[in-house]
Amino acid sequence: MLIKTEGGYDMDTAYIPPRKRNRLAFLKRDWQLYLMLVLPVAMTIIFKYAAYPGLRLAFMDFKPALGFESSKWVGMEIFQKIIKDRDFLRAIKNSLVFNFLDLAIGLPVPIILAILLNELRFKKFKRVSQTILYLPHFLSWVIVASIAYSLFKPDSGLVNVVMKSAGWIEKGIPFLTEKWHWAATYLLVGVWQGMGWGSILYLAAITGISAELYEAATVDGANRLRRIWHVTLPGIRPTIVTLLIINLGRILGSNFERLDSFANVNVKDFQYQLAIYIYDKGLASGNFSRATAVGLFQSLVGFLLVITADRVAKRLGSDGLI
Repeated sequence: MLIKTEGGYDMDTAYIPPRKRNRLAFLKRDWQLYLMLVLPVAMTIIFKYAAYPGLRLAFMDFKPALGFESSKWVGMEIFQKIIKDRDFLRAIKNSLVFNFLDLAIGLPVPIILAILLNELRFKKFKRVSQTILYLPHFLSWVIVASIAYSLFKPDSGLVNVVMKSAGWIEKGIPFLTEKWHWAATYLLVGVWQGMGWGSILYLAAITGISAELYEAATVDGANRLRRIWHVTLPGIRPTIVTLLIINLGRILGSNFERLDSFANVNVKDFQYQLAIYIYDKGLASGNFSRATAVGLFQSLVGFLLVITADRVAKRLGSDGLI
């Protein structure tokens, strides 16, 4: 490559295009971050993309002893059997109801929490509050369920003891041993566990709102509530829509650890959701083809819901995902 100099043109054997120089500079400056990124990228490739060939199990009568090559192809036969299974239909109904309620209750709570945290003016109290609210997200569902069972025991649980002492109830409430009380407690504990972590994105979105908008609203005579309604909420609307669309894709999903940790014989009617079905009828029974077929069904339904919600959001004037 010839480069121009004061004395004419010289041959530069080590010439590097500007774009490549910038990339090398970024890599040299932030090599620690790129190194830390290697493991999560590798895990994503291995456990997400490398697993795709295994989806063919949904169309095979797979026998581990025979392997992929010798197992019989059955086409849509497994899906036909699943659709006729009453337990599958019950699991779908429970998953839809509880995930919809989780979404309806769990979506507004982090938004409200983020707005409240943003309005706090005492910074030290704000930091301490955020740390306390984020902590439950890092606890496993086994620990959360153990705490819940200790707090909500009908006779000796702290909640029932306090309510009895205050004269609000005469008999202990079976929060986790009666299916209707279990449903409410299960949903509220889930909201409590995820609301702090869920507020992070909304706080970041609020931080990106221009301070000039708040100043203009104040000059126009808007009080704090009016500023929240007319400035903060419209400012985080794209984030709300994006997270709503993503969560709709999980409407058929369920967390096995959460369901199993809160399980008992008295609440099996509500606790039996798709994650439990996949484990009972698929993995525990050695029927890997059925487990794969149900998982594929969940993914396809979630994908269709995300695409549909994205198009509806765009027609209503939002940016959407795609």
